[in-house]
Amino acid sequence: MPSTPLTTVPSLPSSRSFPSRIGCDANSGYHAVSRRYRLHLSLSCPDCLQIAVTHSLLGLEDTLPVVLLPAIPDRPDGGHSALHALYEASSHRHPGPAVAPVLSDSWTGRIVTTHSSHILRDLARHFGGDAQDRPLLYPQGAEKEIQAVERLCENRIDHAAQVAGQADIDEAARHTALGSLLRVLGSLEWRLAHQKFVLGDEMTAADVRLWVALVQLDTVHRLHLDVAAVHRIADHPHLWRYARRLAAHPAFGRHLDLNGIAHRHHNRCQGLEAAGAAVQILDWAVHIADSTAGEPVRAGTGGRTA
Repeated sequence: MPSTPLTTVPSLPSSRSFPSRIGCDANSGYHAVSRRYRLHLSLSCPDCLQIAVTHSLLGLEDTLPVVLLPAIPDRPDGGHSALHALYEASSHRHPGPAVAPVLSDSWTGRIVTTHSSHILRDLARHFGGDAQDRPLLYPQGAEKEIQAVERLCENRIDHAAQVAGQADIDEAARHTALGSLLRVLGSLEWRLAHQKFVLGDEMTAADVRLWVALVQLDTVHRLHLDVAAVHRIADHPHLWRYARRLAAHPAFGRHLDLNGIAHRHHNRCQGLEAAGAAVQILDWAVHIADSTAGEPVRAGTGGRTA
């Protein structure tokens, strides 16, 4: 099925440290061993949410434990106290905050990596296995398309929505950002009208990334947009039906910490809430009810292991 091209822009440089890989560096000693590593995640963080969904899709609950952190970091520098010892053991007097996500090595007590893209790919390639009931998140030959979707989500959805709702810039810049966002949503709407997932009829890592971007768009960025803009964003029925469908999937919905996302946003945000805040696109709590099997929407809890 032919589909419209996904135009990309250059990705932004990362300031994260600890770039080691599992199974990729012969000198590092980081081999794929069951229960050797731990993930430290705060589900209110979009990068952490993406990793948590991937971890569940791959069925790694017994292979790679997850330690859940609070929605809001408890240190003045924006870091987590629970991660401070790991950062110090890995980089003495580490200059930045102890932030999540973190993949740590229980054998050495040190951090392997804090790069979410490395974590995601290493989980799939070295721990995912080939079980019939697990999706092939990074199928052979699809890496460039997946990277294109990741860059679109980062720059043309996340960043564009943030700029479109930024009160302290001129109206022309906000209008341009909103136009860029709507064009991408329109392209995705066309694709999802003709196929089940972003890259075709099978779920890939691109769907995890896009779903997290849509969650952020409706639960965070919408709060700073006007009503007309939110209605234009909501006017993509196939796209939001796709978001609802994934929210009902156990690997997606059960990790959606709506209260934590709200608390994290209000703790970090310095902007003004706009009229669009009252126009919720999806009732996420209703749509994830089946995926949580009667459990309450989960809030991040420091020290809890999943």
